[in-house]
Amino acid sequence: MFQTLQQMLVLILLLVTTTVHGSNAHERKAYIVYMGELPEAETSVMDDHHNLLLTAIGDQKVARESKIYSYKKSFNGFAARLLPHEVKRISDEEGVVSVFPNTLLKLHTTRSWDFLGMRKTFRGGNRKVESDIIVGLLDTGIWVGAPSFSDKGYGPVPAKWKGKCVTGGNFTGCNRKVIGARYSNLENQDPGTVNLSPADDDGHGTHTSSTLAGVHVRGASLYGIAKGTARGGVPSARIAMYKVCWTMGCSDMDLLAGFDDAIADGVDLISVSIGGPSRNLFEDPIAIGAFHAMKKGILTSCSAGNDGPYTSTVQNIAPWIMTVAASGIDRQFRTVATLGSGKRFFGIAINTFSPKRKMYPLTSGTLAANSSGDTFGNASACDYGTISMDKVKGNIVFCMGNSGQDYTIKELGGAGAIMALDERTDIAFTTLVPGTFVLPIDGIRIEHYINSTKNPQAVIEKTKTYNISAPFVASFSSRGPPSIALNILKPDIAAPGLDILAAYSRLATITGDPTDKRHALFNIISGTSMACPHAAAAAAYVKSFHPDWSPAAIKSAIMTTATPMKIKEVEAELGSGSGQINPIKAAHPGLVYDISISSYIRFLCKQGYNGTSIGLIAGGHKKYDCSKFQPAQGTDGLNYPNLHTQLKKNSSRILATFHRTVTNVGHDKSVYKVKVTSPRSLSIRVFPETLKFNSLHQKMSFKVVVKGGLKRNETQIISALLEWKDFKHSVKSHILIYRPLE
Repeated sequence: MFQTLQQMLVLILLLVTTTVHGSNAHERKAYIVYMGELPEAETSVMDDHHNLLLTAIGDQKVARESKIYSYKKSFNGFAARLLPHEVKRISDEEGVVSVFPNTLLKLHTTRSWDFLGMRKTFRGGNRKVESDIIVGLLDTGIWVGAPSFSDKGYGPVPAKWKGKCVTGGNFTGCNRKVIGARYSNLENQDPGTVNLSPADDDGHGTHTSSTLAGVHVRGASLYGIAKGTARGGVPSARIAMYKVCWTMGCSDMDLLAGFDDAIADGVDLISVSIGGPSRNLFEDPIAIGAFHAMKKGILTSCSAGNDGPYTSTVQNIAPWIMTVAASGIDRQFRTVATLGSGKRFFGIAINTFSPKRKMYPLTSGTLAANSSGDTFGNASACDYGTISMDKVKGNIVFCMGNSGQDYTIKELGGAGAIMALDERTDIAFTTLVPGTFVLPIDGIRIEHYINSTKNPQAVIEKTKTYNISAPFVASFSSRGPPSIALNILKPDIAAPGLDILAAYSRLATITGDPTDKRHALFNIISGTSMACPHAAAAAAYVKSFHPDWSPAAIKSAIMTTATPMKIKEVEAELGSGSGQINPIKAAHPGLVYDISISSYIRFLCKQGYNGTSIGLIAGGHKKYDCSKFQPAQGTDGLNYPNLHTQLKKNSSRILATFHRTVTNVGHDKSVYKVKVTSPRSLSIRVFPETLKFNSLHQKMSFKVVVKGGLKRNETQIISALLEWKDFKHSVKSHILIYRPLE
């Protein structure tokens, strides 16, 4: 999630992935001890946890006081404060999968659903089915008072619901729309936490929840900007919120507690717009929680991260997760700055302020420099502490920079800020004062006008909406390839995540800045955080048609029916996944690539994970002997909808084999023929080339052999497309070959 530039800088400083405590060998530090699946025997899990701690620590009182929390509803584990030698002892114990330090992860609509082709009225008789679907979100909480969460017309809470609504603080309760709300704050050591309740003090959780399942609200807008009917992708579904994020971020311990509760409570899908750097899958709380959710038939949708356009930045890469990139829709918010000369510059920003005067005095950071000059920064960029109040107050200020200068101009009493971007952007940030962000070349022209005019003037207009060509990969959206599970292409799918209007919490300002006085029922935010609930809603929509489908089948349907993306640069192919979600088509995909739990086990064996650990997470095994288990076949070893392989550096030879099995979910008697679209440098052969199905749910297998060569200086990315087509369906699988740079 992004809001203002200054807020983004604060997030970078505060929410970087870091351990909760220092690394002193004599200081107890929070760790998570993950023990896999719950034991089948009727034993006291909490007693097991205490005995394990006692064995490692050796003191009954210290062992009891060191434990923070036990995970005992949906999987087995606990959180405790440990010393380094105690971590080593527990790690060596039988029955322990992993021990890893608790870290902090960070948080990663009117037009979006129209753009995706989702009609305002639900078709057929599926409204009742949809209203029985419960979507769980792990986020910053929820503000139930938002109009998007009205329960007017809702029937009783689904009988399968086992959760609860925790009240207190600023949170007064749930309704028949928001049926559950819990919070996890296991250490309660965040200095900014003042409201221990599921109430949303940030706005992020309210925004993602309404994007996923908000009801129809006519006339929604942000101070008149983006006016229309706001709605979620599955507006009849019920919502359960699990607040796991606080002022400093989202801790591993709280995330696992959220998963533990959500799975046991009976949610149908989970949406997690949170992430951090990739790590061992058995030491990643989101991968662990999503694995146990998958075992219970629950698909987890996760944001891919906001570290684009750089490659190898994708997060949440476990193959049982649906990893979502952010795409842009056919709408852009532009804010015009008009100079006294009549010259107009179209900047990218969200400016909610209407000008009160025709023109304002215009100056620059350079001309407004204080006596300290550039001692404390760059005055031309309007860095904090470098410009003078008496030269800024009442003026619009031009700044050769875009790192939160609107905060400085506001504090000094300026009338507005025109900020020059370092490079072209597609993100419209909300400014604290009347403001806009212009291209570097326009910045040079504006500065020339200021320096060559006796009384320079300007006015910044309120933001207006413009139509653009879409979809495309948002510039900030993280790219693949992943650094773990190298032959699984991530992200999986793209969904709208740029300039999304959705509900917001009245407990937060629209920028998140405490000096901002603006509160609104709706807000416009960008990030893969916004894309994640779009994809989760698409999954809920598919599930309303096919309630018995597995998480892998639902994800496959979404991936193989996606809309192709506009690829502006080669690297965007590593960020678009299968394309942009197309929920209408995904409900009837024709064929699906299903994946069983045993297939994931074979995959983990192929990845080199410890057999004992695999047995613990799978349940029912003391040890998994991967050498005796049928090995996963092919380059990637998994029945994934897309086909991907990474070559070694300097490698020129391409040779990959993929084994796939599809299940017929279209018509009982169907004939699918393969179509391959590829560049001349690739030879792609499919065996067999025709699949003949005689019944529904029939499975058929095929093999894909990819051969080719790369010259030393050729592109590092080669892509192709495999389609199975009958008279109605087109089942698309993307093929992508990646070679790292030298």
